[in-house]
Amino acid sequence: MSKPPIGRDTRLCMSLSGRPGNAGSRLHNYLYAAMGLDYVYKSFTTTDLPAAIGGFRALGIRGCAISMPFKEAVIPLIDVLEPSAAVIDSVNTILNDDGYLTGYNTDYSAVRTMLRASPADPAKPFLLRGSGGMAKAVAAALRYAGFTQGTIVARNPVSGPALAAQYGFQWLPQLPEQGAPLLVNVTPLGMEGPDARTMAYPQAMVEAAEMVIDVVAQPALTPLIRAALAAGKPVITGAEVVVLQAVEQFTLYTGVEPDRALVIEAARFAHGDMTADRLAAAL
Repeated sequence: MSKPPIGRDTRLCMSLSGRPGNAGSRLHNYLYAAMGLDYVYKSFTTTDLPAAIGGFRALGIRGCAISMPFKEAVIPLIDVLEPSAAVIDSVNTILNDDGYLTGYNTDYSAVRTMLRASPADPAKPFLLRGSGGMAKAVAAALRYAGFTQGTIVARNPVSGPALAAQYGFQWLPQLPEQGAPLLVNVTPLGMEGPDARTMAYPQAMVEAAEMVIDVVAQPALTPLIRAALAAGKPVITGAEVVVLQAVEQFTLYTGVEPDRALVIEAARFAHGDMTADRLAAAL
C-alpha cells in the first residue's frame, strides 16, 4: 500500500518530551507508510507547555504523545480526561477533535499487557522507585493486576505518600536495606544523558530479586536491565512498554489498528531485534 505524498491534507501527530528521541517517530511513521495513511509524526520539546498545547489545539494537530516531565502538568490545559487518565491523574496522550482535547493514558494498559505475559507473582511484594506521572500509571497497573504488597520509594514528601495511599501501598523516602521479589524503576536513572550509568537498585537487590521492570526506554538495555539479565532474571523493558502504548496511540489517532505482525515489524525497525523478539513472545 502506497503512502500519499505529504500535502495540505496530511495529518500531523507529534510528541512532547523533556528529552525527545527518534524511536517514537520511527515507529509511527513506519506504520503510516506500511498502512498507506496520510499522516506524519514529529517529536518536539518545549520550555513553554501552555503555548505548545495552544499551538497543538489551534493548528488542528491530530494527536500528541506526552512524556516526562509533562504528564501531570498538561492536565489543566486540556478539556476532558478519559476515565483511566482521570483516575490515574496522568496523561500521556492527547487527541484533538476540531480543537476539543481529550486526555488518555496508554501507559497503564501497556504495562498491564506486559504484566499479564510475565511471570510476576501478584502475591509477592514489590518496590517501585518513583512517584511522577509514569509512576502513577505503573502503580495503577500493578494494583489492578492484583499486587497489594507494594512500597513506593520516592523522595518527594507529597507525591510519594499520596501515590502510596491511593492504592494502599507503603511509602519510603529512600531505598530500604532489603529489596523485594519485584523491583520496578520509574525514574530517569539509567536514561541516556547525565543518569545513563546510574543503576536504580543496588546489585545485591537485583541478584536477590525474582524479576525487574525498568520503564526507561532510551536505552532499552539500562544498567538495571543489563544487571538483571546477567543475573538470569526475567525483565520488562521500557522499550516494550513504549511500543505497546504507542500502538494504542496510533489507533486513537488514525482509527485503524495494526495487526500483531506489523507491530512486531515496526518495533524491530524502531527499537531493534531484542525488543521485537520479546514482544513477539509476549503478544
